[in-house]
Amino acid sequence: METILVLVYIAAGWWAANRTIFANYAMFGTWNSIVLMKLVAALFLGWILIPIALIKEFLLNK
Repeated sequence: METILVLVYIAAGWWAANRTIFANYAMFGTWNSIVLMKLVAALFLGWILIPIALIKEFLLNK
C-alpha cells in the first residue's frame, strides 16, 4: 500500500512541477539530466507544488 502511495505522490509531484516550475521553460540538456531535475523537484518540492498547481489549474483556467 505504501508503494502505491509513493508512486501516486511522485506522479502528482511530477505533474505539479511541470505546471509550476517548468511551465513556459525551454529545457536544454541530456534526457537524463532533464528527467533527474524534474524527479528531484517532484520528490522534494511536491508537498508544496501539488497544492499550488491545483489552485493554478482550478482558478486560472476558468
